[in-house]
Amino acid sequence: MIRPLATIDAVEAMLDEAWLDLDDLCRAAGVSATWVQQHVVEGCIVARPGASAEAWRFDAAALRRVRCIAQLERDFDAVPELAALVADLQDELARLRARLHALGEQ
Repeated sequence: MIRPLATIDAVEAMLDEAWLDLDDLCRAAGVSATWVQQHVVEGCIVARPGASAEAWRFDAAALRRVRCIAQLERDFDAVPELAALVADLQDELARLRARLHALGEQ
């Protein structure tokens, strides 16, 4: 079943206001806690700092990034640093496209 765009936007808006803990992030992205911890330590993923990994918090942008990096690593056998770079480039493209759209150009 395809969800209406308005529903997807509403869910993303709610996620933008919520923080996920490590377990929630792992379930939502389909990755292990060890995988996330390794990527946070390497600087590929940013977590809201906590005293321990269990206290880390992640926003919706981090969830999108985790999913993107995990998919790139899986589909293209990319090393974490390369997958993070591609995720950075995709984020930058999205920001630039949004800016162009806001300026009335496409």
